[in-house]
Amino acid sequence: MAEKLKIKLSIADRVYPLTIDPSQEEGLRKAAKNIEQLAKKFEQNYAVRDKQDVLAMCALQFASKIEQKGIDQNEGVSEAVERLQTLDELVSSKLGMK
Repeated sequence: MAEKLKIKLSIADRVYPLTIDPSQEEGLRKAAKNIEQLAKKFEQNYAVRDKQDVLAMCALQFASKIEQKGIDQNEGVSEAVERLQTLDELVSSKLGMK
């Protein structure tokens, strides 16, 4: 079993000690940094003082990006399927003529 790594992440003026796999460290640190940057932006632009409100706004922002990527990906897959079906019909009709 791989060694676990103990790290501390600071988010919204709180420190969170975590025990993680070493392979997760970079992703978690980048995520914490992104949350901190977005929280600071919300605090500056919207005069929000309550950290819980700022964190809720961050969570909504990140979750909506993930959902939108899923929607965009599904639309891309649907379009690709339609094109492949059209191409299949075209090939089938050409092969049927011979």
